[in-house]
Amino acid sequence: MKNFNSPLDAFAYWVDTTPDKVFLRQPINRVFKEYTFKEADQEIRKIAAALNGMGLSDGSHVALLAKNCAHWVMADLAIMMAGCISVPLYATISAESIHEILVHSESKAIIVGKLDDYNQQKSGIPDIPVIGVELYDIKAQYGWDELVSKNQPLKGLTQQNHEELMTIMYTSGTTGSPKGVMHTVGAFNTLLRAATEVIKLPVQPRYFSYLPLTHIAERAGIELSAVYRGASISFPESLETFGEDLASVQPQTFFGVPRIWQKFQEKLLEKMPQKKLDRLTGLPILGNIIKKKIRTKLGLSASMANFSGAAPIAKSLQEWYLKLGIEINQAYGMTEDCILSHFNLPGSNKFGTVGKALPGVTGKLSAEGEILIKSDCLMKGYYKEPEKTAEMFTSDGFLKTGDIGEYDHDGYLTITGRVKDQFKTDKGKYISPAPIELELLKNGDIDQVCIVGTGIPQPIALVVVSALGKAKKKSELENSLMGTVKELNESLENYEKIAKVIIMEEDWSVDNGLLTPTLKVKRNRVEGIHMDRYSNWFESPDNVVYE
Repeated sequence: MKNFNSPLDAFAYWVDTTPDKVFLRQPINRVFKEYTFKEADQEIRKIAAALNGMGLSDGSHVALLAKNCAHWVMADLAIMMAGCISVPLYATISAESIHEILVHSESKAIIVGKLDDYNQQKSGIPDIPVIGVELYDIKAQYGWDELVSKNQPLKGLTQQNHEELMTIMYTSGTTGSPKGVMHTVGAFNTLLRAATEVIKLPVQPRYFSYLPLTHIAERAGIELSAVYRGASISFPESLETFGEDLASVQPQTFFGVPRIWQKFQEKLLEKMPQKKLDRLTGLPILGNIIKKKIRTKLGLSASMANFSGAAPIAKSLQEWYLKLGIEINQAYGMTEDCILSHFNLPGSNKFGTVGKALPGVTGKLSAEGEILIKSDCLMKGYYKEPEKTAEMFTSDGFLKTGDIGEYDHDGYLTITGRVKDQFKTDKGKYISPAPIELELLKNGDIDQVCIVGTGIPQPIALVVVSALGKAKKKSELENSLMGTVKELNESLENYEKIAKVIIMEEDWSVDNGLLTPTLKVKRNRVEGIHMDRYSNWFESPDNVVYE
């Protein structure tokens, strides 16, 4: 793989050497609209020229609001080419949050692409130029296609200096207000060089992009990885067509958060119960044919490297997939370290861990067990937040991750909890909920879980029941849940033992604010809603309590 100096350097190489190869595939009304590298380059250069024509250049901040789509990628590259700094926004945030981030980031313009309900969000945009993409029915002051038709393409290659700021990425966060993480061109360049070296894929592979591109993992691991590898990126048209679109692409690498892997499993078991699956896949010869059909149906028959990140994945779930011939490599990183941290890799994967430190990474533990990271990819800081920035670093320049972990004798890192997630029962004992939650998630009747216990003698489990669980009789479901709790309690310290299971009335979702855009439970929001009921639930005579 050729070594590149910047994202624009990499993109220019593929435009020059493979101009007619498809770069972006955007489904519209069940047909993929395709953009070759040359076609995408022309649109990108014209939008870059339009941005310069609006007086935006030399570090101007330009925001980007869209779901994953071809124009997200083209807009990001156009912002770079115009010499501007991108400020991506999560596609699901409210008008109030949009306004807060645009004002805080001092964004001078915004590009708006594919969205579910722009009419509910546009009031959050202050008086700045708005470029709307007509393909997704976004009507705005300036139209993307209109600007493409009126502008000549920007000439030459925009030089990106390694030290210059490339983007301000506002974290979705499970706690607190979003903070703007500042990353340079050099940070992404270092990351992508390391990734292309250790993750082996064919030249110009197929990618599928569906997790928010605003999140560091998807932006670096899919969008910018595709730019460096010359890959094609396909997108789903909608949630309803997701499975069909993924299966049609058969990408050569796939990244999912644990909840996505759980959902795949749940859908498969709805159609083929576990006993039947075990029987059929255990047959000689025919079993391998059935496994291959399952992988193809999931869209993973060609994937050479499957990853899970953003939250811990249960070891039992990794083992379940391995029986189908799908190896999931758990990876660990965060926005602040540009995800250059620890990865399991195909061929050196240890389930239950997040892998070894990647090249260029030094990891260590503080006296309290907090994971500390140092590399050339660490953030420059939080935008306009020097005090919060200072709090994130040790005196010798290591990033404080906020995660608690331990290394084994082979150098593999295991996450055992999160500093802020620990809570104290009224017995005065501190509990780390994450390992307990992972054990509970082995039960397929549980879709989501949050272990809580502030102010009560023993922890309780707040549970969202899965589709498999909801299909069961009440007594059968309760026996299943308490069977898992009883078995788990035998391995826990007395003060950790789960006293009750509380079944939530409402599913936790991004829309109701109880999940982040990467589908992690917002513990502080869940607790804020339910904490005043902990005592009543704990004192209930029933082991399983319904909200």
